[in-house]
Amino acid sequence: MPDHHTLPEILEQVRCGTLDPAAAGQLISSLPVDEVANLDLNRADRCGIPEVVLAEGKDTDALVKIMHSYVRAAGRVLASRISPEQVQAVLAHLPDGIIADYREICRILILSDGTVPAPSGGTVAIVTAGTSDIRVAEEARAIAEEMGASVLTAYDVGVAGIHRLFPALEKLRDADIYVVCAGREGTLPSVVAGLVNKPVIGVPVSTGYGYMGHGEAALASMLQSCAAITVVNIDAGFTAGAVAARTAALIGGTK
Repeated sequence: MPDHHTLPEILEQVRCGTLDPAAAGQLISSLPVDEVANLDLNRADRCGIPEVVLAEGKDTDALVKIMHSYVRAAGRVLASRISPEQVQAVLAHLPDGIIADYREICRILILSDGTVPAPSGGTVAIVTAGTSDIRVAEEARAIAEEMGASVLTAYDVGVAGIHRLFPALEKLRDADIYVVCAGREGTLPSVVAGLVNKPVIGVPVSTGYGYMGHGEAALASMLQSCAAITVVNIDAGFTAGAVAARTAALIGGTK
C-alpha cells in the first residue's frame, strides 16, 4: 500500500480542519517523485490517468527497478509494449506479496499488491474490424479497466461482412463511448458513428500493405470521416483507452 500522503488525503485533512493550508502547501510541493526514473506517483490523483511505464526501448534492469519501486509505493503499476524477455526479468524477483497479470496479446504487464482500480461508473465499448486489430483493442481495454471503466467488446465485425456489425452494436448499446479499431482502409469508425448516439474514438491500426499501408490509409480515412469522430494516432490503444475511460466516467457519473 502507498506509504505517502496522496493529494486527496491532504485536501481532506484541510477540509476537516486537521491540517492548516500552509502545511498542506508544503506537503503538496513535496509529493514524492521516485528517484529511479522520476516516476510520478500522484498522476492518477492529479489528472485521472495513472502513470503507465512504456517498456519498449528501456534498459531491462532499469525497467525492473522502475516497476518494482512503483508497485511498492503505489500499489499498482502497468507496463505497456513489454517484450517477453522483459516480462521474465520483471517476474524473476518480484517483491513479496506482489501479483502479476501478463496480457500477452497486447504486451501489457500489471503488477499489484492486491489493490484494485476503483469503479468509475463508466462503460467503454471496444470494437474491432478484424482479428488483426485485437492487439491494439486489448491495449485500450487494459488501460480503460485500469482507470475503473467497465468494458464491453465486439471483435471482428468489420465492413467486409457488415451484417456482423448490427447484432454486435445491439449488445453494446449500454456503452457511454465507443473505441473502434480498424486497419487497411479504416472505414469502421465512420460507420459506427453513423449508427450510435454516443462519442466514437477511431483507432487506426498498422495493418494493410501497398500504397499507404501500415495504418496510414486508415489514419487518413478516419481524419477525413464525414461522421463526427475523434481520431488518435496509429496503434495508439493506450491513448484511446485513457480518453474513453475519462469520458465514460463523466457520462456514467451523470446517469
